[in-house]
Formats: sequence, C-alpha cells, structure tokens
Amino acid sequence: MRSALPLITRVRPAFNKSVVAWASVAALIFLTSTQPSANAEEFRMRSMIALPDAAELSAQPSSALTLFSQLRTTVAVSSNELALVSQTFTEMKLARHPKGAQSYARKIMANEFGWNLHQYTCLKKLWDRESHWNYKAHNRHSGAHGIAQALPAGKMNIIATDWRTNPLTQIRWGLHYIDVRYSTPCSALLRFYSHNSY
Repeated sequence: MRSALPLITRVRPAFNKSVVAWASVAALIFLTSTQPSANAEEFRMRSMIALPDAAELSAQPSSALTLFSQLRTTVAVSSNELALVSQTFTEMKLARHPKGAQSYARKIMANEFGWNLHQYTCLKKLWDRESHWNYKAHNRHSGAHGIAQALPAGKMNIIATDWRTNPLTQIRWGLHYIDVRYSTPCSALLRFYSHNSY
C-alpha cells in the first residue's frame, strides 16, 4: 500500500503559494480601500503578485488550486488602477439608489460638461419623470431602458456594454446624449415638456 505522505508533501507547497497569493490580493484591495495614500501621488509603485506556475498546479486535485492554472504566472497591478477600480465599484453601488445616481450625475455634469446647478435642476426634473432615477426602469411597450430611458436601449453600447445593470453607464450615456442633441439639460427638458419625449 502506498503512503499518502508524498501526495501531501506535493500539495502543501502549492497550497501555501495559493494562500500567499490570495493574501497578497486581499492586502492590496484593503490598502486601496482604506489608505488615503492609495490615491496619492507618492504611491506610484507597481505591485507584483507572483502566482504559481500552471504546470505545478495541473496535477493537483484541489479546485481552489485549479483556479490558478487559468492565470498568468506573474501579474503586475498598479496601486492607482486598484484604487480606481475600488472607487468606481463604490460609485456604482451608491448609484443603484436614486440619491447616489443623482450625486454621480451632478459630479459628472460639473466636471466633464461644465453645467451648473440650474442645469442639474432641469436634469433632475427630466429624469424624475422618465425613470425616477431607477437604473432598472424598463418600458415594456417601447423598449426604453434605464435612468435616461434610452430608446433603443442598445444605443448605450457606445459608452459600455454593461448598460443593462450599471447606472454609471446609463448616466454617462444620458448626459452625452443631452450634450450632443440639446446642448443642455434645460433645453432637453423644454423639448420633453412640448413633445412628452426628448
């Protein structure tokens, strides 16, 4: 009868490497979400995460270890990129509620379009009527979808393909649409009042 000891001695190093790799990823995510220096200029280094070789893992029975066989041996992750992902995820989570969506739209309007508070008031009235700032809003009759009620909804692909579930994509598309077609939210609101659509 063969001893199980050689198998254990082969599995343990790979398991230890996977624990170290996941701990590194968790530490980087923790740093980007809690440390202010993750967004600061002095934190420009690239973090390197070394993962086990696929060949080393292919013979291992553990499903957790098999996951690593699908990854490259070394992955370079910028701390600034991790911070940006963390910030975007937080904004998306907040924007799934009307107040968070309104806050995000107000920020984008000011920073990227130069629109003032008066224009935001018009946008709020417009999208209150269209969807009540609900990213899941869908008109079964027309097919219009999202906060800005894009029709057809597939138009939002010009921003990103996650428009069905991402309120940030919907808001960015809606602001872009208003800018291109009407120049300002107040002009779009006037069109809505006269035609019941914009």
